[in-house]
Amino acid sequence: MIENEEKQERILLAGVELQSNTDSFESSMAELSDLTKTAGGLVIDQFTQKREKPDGRTMIGSGKLEQMRWAIEVGAIDTVIFNERLTPRQNVNLEAALGVKVIDRMQLILDIFAMRARSHEGMLQVEQAQLSYLLPRLVGQGIMLSRQGGGIGSKGPGESKLEMDRRHIRTRIEDIDKQLKKVEQTRENIRKKRNQSGIFRIGLIGYTNAGKSSIMNALVGAQKTQYEQDELFATLDATTKMVKLHEDFTVSLTDTVGFIQNLPTELIKAFKSTLEESANVDLLIHVIDASNPHHEIHEQTVLKIMKELKLMGIPVLNVYNKMDIAPSDFLPTLSPAIQLSIKSLDGSQWLKTAILEKLHELFHHFELNLPYEKAYQLPELRKVALVQELEEGETGYLVKGLISPNLLWKLEQY
Repeated sequence: MIENEEKQERILLAGVELQSNTDSFESSMAELSDLTKTAGGLVIDQFTQKREKPDGRTMIGSGKLEQMRWAIEVGAIDTVIFNERLTPRQNVNLEAALGVKVIDRMQLILDIFAMRARSHEGMLQVEQAQLSYLLPRLVGQGIMLSRQGGGIGSKGPGESKLEMDRRHIRTRIEDIDKQLKKVEQTRENIRKKRNQSGIFRIGLIGYTNAGKSSIMNALVGAQKTQYEQDELFATLDATTKMVKLHEDFTVSLTDTVGFIQNLPTELIKAFKSTLEESANVDLLIHVIDASNPHHEIHEQTVLKIMKELKLMGIPVLNVYNKMDIAPSDFLPTLSPAIQLSIKSLDGSQWLKTAILEKLHELFHHFELNLPYEKAYQLPELRKVALVQELEEGETGYLVKGLISPNLLWKLEQY
């Protein structure tokens, strides 16, 4: 165990508490520690400072900087990670003052995305985000451009690409743009086919590590394929599976990347097409980790990003997950909501029941006569509609049920 720890990069965390971030500062610093562990770093020390405004040269005050320099020497620190976004000049000044590699929260998140990317599209998106972020930081001096040793902050594009001049990097970004547009076109074609199929679409959305992948696997059942782990950003790629909710009634379920406080704008831009999968659904399931003491801040972060992605007009079912380890006095802050632990024996059934109840609110009632000679169409009807009653008449079946307003056209053939 000691041998493994010695191989880990030794990290010092730093943060500046301003009046504008007082409410979320504690949770943000705790999250920075979790992000560092996710990236494989070992947190040795942490320094924070309250200020009216950040220091323009070094983000943090000179006195605190001196304390950090001493802690770096004593703790054999390899890297300092700031919770705030650093300007290129601040980055250079800090590395010159501290004598070690300095990165910020944004670069750390980009680094984790580079570790997690599995698909060709995901890798392209991460590389584009990293190059866009690092382009203004190619100042040609300081430790920033001499990181041959690797470690946190060095994954993704690689040192050789970072040493290209700005023109070559812009050319690479343009090349990635073209490749992503082709992938986006393919995604759009798949999306159109899915829409034409008449399947009701549900999307999972939520803060990272809230349990979205676990929920997808629980609903899909025996064919579970989504990677799930108790870690930040366990999955990046949008995944869509078919789920039977009731008898033959089938919906599509899409899982996308989780959100986080101060998600880098470069990532939001690069993952735009992936995130837009959530905009093409009929119902959103907002998954919240009820066991996290900062769940209310997480909720507001997700709602803010939903607003940015123009998802606020889509019906939402809030699901408070991990109730088995939540505080006994837990109370939900969003509604409508259900509380469950998806890993419990009846967790998936509770969720299916809650989804069906939500669909009863959203769907339209219908009645139709299906001639006996067309009875072979009944199984197909059951796939897209909730059939509640089936009565035999003189010439055919009287079918009563519920169907999505967007799929009323599917009844025309009947």
